[in-house]
Amino acid sequence: MKITREFIEAIPKTDLHVHLDGSIRLNTILELAEEQGVELPGDPQDEDELKEVMNAGAICEDLTDYLKAFDITLSVLQTEEALYRAAFELGEDAARENVKYMEVRYSPLLHTSEGLSYPVIVEAVGEGLREAKRQYGLMSGQIICGIRHMTPEASLRMAELCVAFKHKGVVGFDLAGAEANNPAKDYREAFYLVRNNNVNLTIHAGEAYGPESIHQAIHMGGAHRIGHGTRLREDGDLLNYINDRRIPLEVCLTSNVQTRACKSFESHPLPFYMSYGLRCTINTDNRLVTDTTVTDEYCRAVRYYDFNIGDLRKLMINGFKSSFLPYRKKRSVTARACSEFDAVVQQFEKAYGEDAITDPQVAQEIAFQKAAADARTPMAYAVGPEDRGYPLLRRSDEDADDSEAVDAEQASGAE
Repeated sequence: MKITREFIEAIPKTDLHVHLDGSIRLNTILELAEEQGVELPGDPQDEDELKEVMNAGAICEDLTDYLKAFDITLSVLQTEEALYRAAFELGEDAARENVKYMEVRYSPLLHTSEGLSYPVIVEAVGEGLREAKRQYGLMSGQIICGIRHMTPEASLRMAELCVAFKHKGVVGFDLAGAEANNPAKDYREAFYLVRNNNVNLTIHAGEAYGPESIHQAIHMGGAHRIGHGTRLREDGDLLNYINDRRIPLEVCLTSNVQTRACKSFESHPLPFYMSYGLRCTINTDNRLVTDTTVTDEYCRAVRYYDFNIGDLRKLMINGFKSSFLPYRKKRSVTARACSEFDAVVQQFEKAYGEDAITDPQVAQEIAFQKAAADARTPMAYAVGPEDRGYPLLRRSDEDADDSEAVDAEQASGAE
């Protein structure tokens, strides 16, 4: 069965690595700038002009060059109303492509030029995400970021804020910003505070610097996930350590090419990581600055690495399993996502009149590929190392008929 964009849009997905200030809509920037009296560089009059000014989606010289676009987005994200709107619209955009769970990261340090306090900033973002949940059912959490190119004391303040808002919408802490010349070891005090308060920790590493950065994130920071990890392949011992301990990688394909962390999509390590057994997740990084969506990222994985439906199912499971949701909630949500994924496969099989290839070509073997997970009826259990403990219920032909098939003509006409 051909994997179409419509199929990828229909399957449940996660986005664990997405920056609020890099994912605002173009028209929202223009409207907020007009409302707030903010003068944008180049005086863009429409979305196309603004996109050109920001070099959205364009290849950059390096990560530092990539980060320049954030000067524009941050210029209009200095009020409660703007933060609320940006968070809600990000949730709306994600929900429209069937993202079921999203973790939105940002640094309150960067939103105080008009006098907003840190708690007010977190509450404004949280209310926007809650409204997205009320309207679209999207589950989400906030990740508070420290900033590498600011002082360690500033990041410690963010760690304190993160701890204060634990169980109030914040699910983790991150260290973001320019990676070169700003080693993670300088921020150990912030990391210790977060870990000592049982808060989840993810750290940008191995994007603009080598595996030494990842080593520090793991061994000095105690990271539970790694943001990007593109250069992990340069250190085999560290790669095996991360693989053995199932530390997830937040992979952002298009962003990595845009910032020259990789020379091309073809040279990206994702297929190697997947075949080796690393727990990889697919993410956007910045929807606007990178000009992408979660659906786009999955489509590129299919295009460049010939991933099949089994591989996509594996990536989807990795996303839910790697989330900072509480374990019991995570287990239930993952099982429901598996059930929904398998139902979508059946719909498209019926629409195309052919069976899907569900044995992974790149990823590790997944037990019971064509089984459907049902969190409420644990009748059988997967036996693969990655899926152990997730209840799986085999669907009968009668059950399959209950799922509405997609329009065959529309599916066959998709790109």
